[in-house]
Amino acid sequence: MNNELIIDSTPTEVVIALLNDKRLVELNREKSNNNYTVGDIYLGRVKKVMPGLNAAFVDVGYEKDGFLHYLDLGPQAASLCKYTKLVQTDKQTTSNLMYFKLEPNILKDGKIGNVINANQQILVQIAKEPISTKGPRITTEISLAGRYLVLIPFSDKISVSQKIKTIDEKNRLKKLITSIKPKNFGVIIRTVAEGKSVADLDADLNDLVKKWEQCYEALKTAQPPQKVLGEIDRTSAILRDLLNASFNSIHINDAALYEETKTYLQTIAPDKEKILKLYKGTVPIFENFGVDRQIKALFGKTVTMKSGGYLIVEHTEALHVIDVNSGNRAKSDNNQEANALEVNLEAAVEVARQLRLRDMGGIIVVDFIDLHSMENRKLLYEKIRDEMAKDRAKHNILPPSKFGLIQITRQRVRPEMNIVTVEKCPTCGGSGEIQASILLMDQIESNMRYILKEQNEPSVTLCVHPYLEAYLTKGLISLRRKWSFKYKKTIKVRAVESYHFLEYHFLNKNEDEIKI
Repeated sequence: MNNELIIDSTPTEVVIALLNDKRLVELNREKSNNNYTVGDIYLGRVKKVMPGLNAAFVDVGYEKDGFLHYLDLGPQAASLCKYTKLVQTDKQTTSNLMYFKLEPNILKDGKIGNVINANQQILVQIAKEPISTKGPRITTEISLAGRYLVLIPFSDKISVSQKIKTIDEKNRLKKLITSIKPKNFGVIIRTVAEGKSVADLDADLNDLVKKWEQCYEALKTAQPPQKVLGEIDRTSAILRDLLNASFNSIHINDAALYEETKTYLQTIAPDKEKILKLYKGTVPIFENFGVDRQIKALFGKTVTMKSGGYLIVEHTEALHVIDVNSGNRAKSDNNQEANALEVNLEAAVEVARQLRLRDMGGIIVVDFIDLHSMENRKLLYEKIRDEMAKDRAKHNILPPSKFGLIQITRQRVRPEMNIVTVEKCPTCGGSGEIQASILLMDQIESNMRYILKEQNEPSVTLCVHPYLEAYLTKGLISLRRKWSFKYKKTIKVRAVESYHFLEYHFLNKNEDEIKI
């Protein structure tokens, strides 16, 4: 499978499209003014402790306070609070935790009021960006993500990704990390670390320890609410998480971003630097690579599939609903059950793609076409589970219910990608009403009189829809000829197929449009 990354940079945002075999599977927008990114670390101030919710609201500088539930504190919350206080009072003189005495882990079913208090300064990390009217979701379980490892301060636990199946490799990685990790730091070994050398892992670990040092330096003088450590930008985060041997090209249309990405690639995967290309074409980059067309086709309410079937995607406040329809797809040599299975299997692929593409989170209910055979239901469940395995977001999938519904929960960490694919009618401007057609010729002649008499243009070309061009030019004494005799000027009429029915424009002798 060939993976391509197409990056469109504008002054206001960076849009990142991930293509698998030329098919759009992920779309990410990073606004230039987006101050709240998952992974950012803030020094916040506790505004309210809510015993009834077993949660607290923390001011991190957003218009809505961040929400911190007791379950998001993490076992080492007491150690983090102690560390924050010591750093700010100059009693912790180094970022190294070797001589830092850890506090006991907090109770799993404890009360938040026993851990933090109102007005307390606390170090938190963004777990979910602000969505709709809600503030950011935050956690005190700080983690710093690298290419191969995730560093967790105030812990000594070493975990290995479940996707690494080989026991020998798991043991090798655990032993290796145990020998190089600093004291009082936990480590999660990521899937991409499989088969990597000690030099690669040590370099990644050192980078993460330096990040923690940056956090320490910023924390010494920080005043809440203030960001003390920012996550890398979205482009670099996608490269860090996704870059593998299947990537064959990365195209960027901005020279400055190209240089930044090149520098980042040199640090995480020097052998991949040659796949990075600066796009210099005159056609917009998304149009050149066919991304725009796919966006228009994939983000509407109705999503068509190759076989003729289609999906209807509806959104409510509580959940997303996807309805699978067979459309005009039917094979005479297959029975109804076989046709339903084929459409459902194709729809399973498209549903998994749509969830990644739109970044839909929460509860998703998919209404597949009814299958009577238990074997076919099992095939459908396995198919959607296999397709969803490619999704980096945490998710759970339930087997088909007796009504043929498959329920999915998917982690939501940032607002859903919503792109409007319908366009306002250029004729009525969205009002549903147009000017009386009988008055159109009077309006055209009135504007023409102004151009030829008041502006004294020597000639004019009237550009109209082909139907109007025929109406104006056909016949022995056409309207065009009458106007030429009346104003004693050269008047041409040109048909333009792309115009809507009542659209018209005037051009001067230099083919420049005359603004009225």
